[in-house]
Amino acid sequence: MSVIKKLAGQTAIYGMSSIIGRFLNYLLVPLHTAAFAPAQFGVITEMYAYVAFLVILLTYGMETAFFRFANKPEVSKDKVFSTALLSLIGSTSLFIIVSIAFAQPIANWLKYPDNAEYVIWFAFIVGLDAISSIPLAQLRSENRPVHFAFVNLSSVFVNIGLNLFFLAYCKPQFDAGNTNLIIDTFYNPEIGVGYVFIANLLASIAKFMVLVPQMLKARYGIDTAMLKMMLVYALPLLMAGLAGMVNETLDRILLKHILYPQLGQEATMAQIGIYGACYKVSIIITLFIQAFRYAAEPFFFAQEKEKNSRETYAHIMNYFVIVCAFIFLGVMLYIDIVKYFINERFWGGLHIVPILLFANIFLGIYYNQSIWFKLSDKTRYGAILAALGAVITIVINFAFIPKYGYLASTWATFTCYSLMMVLSYALGHKHYPIPYNLTKIVTYLLLSFGLYKLSLFIGVDSGVLDYTIKTTILAAFIGVVYLIERPKF
Repeated sequence: MSVIKKLAGQTAIYGMSSIIGRFLNYLLVPLHTAAFAPAQFGVITEMYAYVAFLVILLTYGMETAFFRFANKPEVSKDKVFSTALLSLIGSTSLFIIVSIAFAQPIANWLKYPDNAEYVIWFAFIVGLDAISSIPLAQLRSENRPVHFAFVNLSSVFVNIGLNLFFLAYCKPQFDAGNTNLIIDTFYNPEIGVGYVFIANLLASIAKFMVLVPQMLKARYGIDTAMLKMMLVYALPLLMAGLAGMVNETLDRILLKHILYPQLGQEATMAQIGIYGACYKVSIIITLFIQAFRYAAEPFFFAQEKEKNSRETYAHIMNYFVIVCAFIFLGVMLYIDIVKYFINERFWGGLHIVPILLFANIFLGIYYNQSIWFKLSDKTRYGAILAALGAVITIVINFAFIPKYGYLASTWATFTCYSLMMVLSYALGHKHYPIPYNLTKIVTYLLLSFGLYKLSLFIGVDSGVLDYTIKTTILAAFIGVVYLIERPKF
């Protein structure tokens, strides 16, 4: 339990920068959905779908490879850091140069011919973030979550501050006919959603600059032999990452290309905007998963050397599922409050939130399970599972988007992650068995879903009574969990 408490403590600190940081960024959703119509918000949703792919491509699995090789006793951690960092700097610089040279053709392909600057801005955003991933990974490997939190939160505050400046101050004042020197100097209404991207770019620059002193410590050059070994290890992770991004974000891109001929630009982008906004509501659970992953990945690699490490992994999975089930139940019991995070113009898509929440729980469980192929150096299985998920995602989206729109994308996400979770467990049980308590895991998931359905059945019109019932249901879930887990505490 002391080991698990240590992980929980590190997860909490990483949560200061990941959960709190992303939650603060998440609070920009009400600002964005109020400032922009669904079709305009659809532009933001689509562009960040491409970003997710590019970040995976530009890091090409080197972050996890860094953890793996930095924990080998016979290898110099400084050489691993230097090799990984300089490799990413070289490949990223080439990417930025190519993006600038072909910005207009890329913008034409994206159907934003008048906004080639988007391509250049995002080339720098994803490039700087890719390079920053290695010094951030070093902080995690060295168990320096406070420094890690400072770096990430500095970027978050820059992003939020600029969003508030452009969209909460300049835009309303300009729209109301009130101008001054500051607004005339820094605000141009024709840029529109571009201010969201500019804020992100300046935030990425700020994070990069904070990490520069740490990057200057990469004095060992590139160890070519080590780089080859790291690339061999990382290549399947790159394939898995790209396939994983297909599962997570390709639906936004496919919605545009499949619905565009049928509905036209405005209606298509509106669907993407509504889907993207409601996905933001469901992503609350992803915030916890990300914070957990930041702490868990280096922890799992280090813990491998300890006695009963697999039993520890199993206990961690149990508590992870408890937290996820609690978040699901909390969001759905109070969805009539949570929905105000997005503008009422987007509420028509709220029916997909419970499906996406459970889909993300399955993804989180899969992330936990994935440690088996990372520790056993069988990363090819991760690539195979993610590729299979990508095929499922693509097939379901192509088959059903023309008829069901973003609802098809929702069920594609659910189907993909549930199958990946089940297959990963089966393969892991064969190649690197971890004694997960399936009875408890299934019980907690079914309990949270059953209590949510019960709340719908006994819902009342009275606000006070309704919230009293919902709070009692949430307390009942906590009580059942306590009764089951009490011997472990």
